[in-house]
Amino acid sequence: MNTETQPQTTKRLIQGNVISAACDKTITVLVERKVKHPLYKKYIRRSTKLHVHDENNECKTGDRVRVEACRPISKSKCWRLVEIVARAV
Repeated sequence: MNTETQPQTTKRLIQGNVISAACDKTITVLVERKVKHPLYKKYIRRSTKLHVHDENNECKTGDRVRVEACRPISKSKCWRLVEIVARAV
């Protein structure tokens, strides 16, 4: 019987801006990335909205945050707040 332990997997970390903090314990984070167009070779901005679990309701709209992937918390939430990188002005 093999008793080796499983390799430790790293969680996926992403940074983005909070665009909504209206819900209880949930924030909406906008993540932008730049993708090179396959034909014209110009960089295009692509964005994704993520629903993130904010246990203590500490984020406000405009904050820059770091989030990590986790188990599904609800139908649309599978990200967890790690830290607030920068507060909104």
